Amino acid sequence: MGATIAATPITTGRASATPAAATRPRLQSIDALRGLVMVVMLLDHVRETWFLHVPVADPIDAHTAPVALLIARLLVSICAPVFVALTGLGVYLYRANHTLAETTHYLLTRGLILMAFDVLYLSELYWGITTPTLWLQVIWCIGVCMIVLAALIRLPHRVLIAIGLVIVCGHNLLDPIRFQPGDPLFIPWALLHQRDAIVLPIGLTLKTTYPVLAWIGVILLGYGIGPWFLPNVDIRTRQRRLLRLGVAMLLAFVALRAINVYGDKPWFVVADSPVRTVMSFLSMTKYPPSLLFLLPTLGTGVLLLVACERFRDARITPALAVFGAAPMFFYLFHLTMLRILYHGALAIFGPNQGTVFGVGNYGWVLLWYVALIVPLYIPTVWFSRLKKRRRDITWLKYF
Repeated sequence: MGATIAATPITTGRASATPAAATRPRLQSIDALRGLVMVVMLLDHVRETWFLHVPVADPIDAHTAPVALLIARLLVSICAPVFVALTGLGVYLYRANHTLAETTHYLLTRGLILMAFDVLYLSELYWGITTPTLWLQVIWCIGVCMIVLAALIRLPHRVLIAIGLVIVCGHNLLDPIRFQPGDPLFIPWALLHQRDAIVLPIGLTLKTTYPVLAWIGVILLGYGIGPWFLPNVDIRTRQRRLLRLGVAMLLAFVALRAINVYGDKPWFVVADSPVRTVMSFLSMTKYPPSLLFLLPTLGTGVLLLVACERFRDARITPALAVFGAAPMFFYLFHLTMLRILYHGALAIFGPNQGTVFGVGNYGWVLLWYVALIVPLYIPTVWFSRLKKRRRDITWLKYF
């Protein structure tokens, strides 16, 4: 999920002859933020396991959604944007110790492996409660983004940033463009920007949960801030830049959302309910991510990265970094365990919420979430240490 992080200056020829063991270790702040994202993400996946019978609209319906569900949804909204941006940042720092050819090869192979995991393993975890469906979700999306970055990485750095900005800021202009099944451009557009279902002639359905266009912009912008993390940049200078960037993104969100003319579906005033009016203001579209979804989530992520650097000596920071150092392992492991728990409960108790098994209220989701953190943390610690200890095992770097 995140590229191995090194931090020596980028060269245009062969990588430095310095042995790999002598390179700078992974940046704990980046791993800690990635780990925080993984821990927060677990909450949404627990909801999808035990509370799936309560539909969550996109954007969330401010008229009817429980307030606790909106708060949780806002919390987990940072996960995908921050993770994709950190992937871009990690690629830049990986490039710092590798040639362009090596980085391109890594991006291509890693991207294809992620896409294969999503199609050949993660989708099948949900078979049995739905018709056979290939869910093209966040792992697929990150894989595609890495392959696109491999194709663009030879462009000048400023050009990559400009492309990222144009995509992130301008992709909502494409929202009115819609194609229907049977149209020549339906399939490529559904993969790029239109969340939809593609029915395959072999009896499978592709669900483009994460259309990739906006996320390509996010990974390019994550790559774009990479120079701030090189060793010749003073940490206080980096933190000042990050603070300014994060605050600017949050202020831009408030201003653009208040104008209410671009960047997402309009918000509205709910009569006699200030709380639900605020819910409407904060409800943004994730699939695909709108500009107004990306501004506050990425802005918050930037500020959290500063916090991870400033509190790097706190106990929680290295604990979170364990999750962040083995993100793919944790992702596959926790989703597998949740599916096993779900199907076990379904076999024992049967469907109690229509055709599925589920808990009666969101409080049980929170209880399950807290109960699972430590059991999932222990094997992740083991794998993270194995990955660090056995750098000679090539395939471990892909987890």
